[in-house]
Amino acid sequence: MIVKQLSVFLENREGRIKDVLEILATNDINIVATSLADTSEYGMLRMIVSDPEKAQRVLKERNVSAMLTDVICIRVPHAVGSLYKAMKALEDAKVNVEYMYAFANGDDASAVLKTRDAELAVKALEEKGFSVYSKDEAYAVGI
Repeated sequence: MIVKQLSVFLENREGRIKDVLEILATNDINIVATSLADTSEYGMLRMIVSDPEKAQRVLKERNVSAMLTDVICIRVPHAVGSLYKAMKALEDAKVNVEYMYAFANGDDASAVLKTRDAELAVKALEEKGFSVYSKDEAYAVGI
């Protein structure tokens, strides 16, 4: 239930995001979810993509700094309090969420979570009835 997130370190300048997206697009790699965090000089573009290993390889071939990170992707009902309940389940299991990004998708919402102990996070969430995406599901959401 652990999936690979593609993380790309970028200079904060015009056109850098477009360049990365062009490399992915021309290599038939679909972006499923994305998050961008920035400072005045640099940014971290985090993505769940259809083929993370290929994405990392083609970016590195173009001298773009890219790495793969283990994350989990959860599905929660798109209803008030659902994400709170998931975070409560993690807190009860003593799992710290380092960062998260989420999106709503019809009746469901999905969140990508980075923790130090992904396996414990999966166990805690599943015990409370939350669904955790498999790799195949996570890499193809919305396709």
